[in-house]
Amino acid sequence: MAALSAAGAVASLGGIGRLRPAPGTWGSAAVLPLALLPGWGCAVAALGFTLAGFWALARLPEAADDPPWVVVDEAAGMALALALAPAAWWGALMAFALFRLFDVRKPGPVGWLDRRGDALGVMGDDLAAGLLAGGIAWLMGMV
Repeated sequence: MAALSAAGAVASLGGIGRLRPAPGTWGSAAVLPLALLPGWGCAVAALGFTLAGFWALARLPEAADDPPWVVVDEAAGMALALALAPAAWWGALMAFALFRLFDVRKPGPVGWLDRRGDALGVMGDDLAAGLLAGGIAWLMGMV
C-alpha cells in the first residue's frame, strides 16, 4: 500500500493526508508554523515540498488522479503563499484562508492545471493557488 512506502509517506505528509474530514485543510494547516520563518525560508520550504512531491508522485501511479490523501501539494502551495504573505499573524491567516478558497474553488489557472491529470497538475494547481493567495495577501499588506 502506498501509505506504507517512502513515497506514500511523503505524499501524505507522514499520514496527515489520512486525517478526516478535509485532508487538504489538514495538510495546509500542518505547514502554518512555517509562518514563523522569514519569507525566504518559506520559499525554500515550498521548493523542498515541490521537489519531494514530484519525487513521490513519480513513484505512485495511483496518485496521478490527486486522491485526497495526497497533501504534499497543499504543503507546497501553502508554503509558497506564506513566502509572499506579510510577516504577521493576520498575513498567515489571510494566506491560509485564500489558499484554501482557491484550492477548493479552482479559479482560472488553478482549475486548468488541476484538469491536467498528471503530476504537474497535482502539484501545479496548488502552487498556482499559493501564488494567487500569497500575492493577494502581499497586496493587502501594502495598503
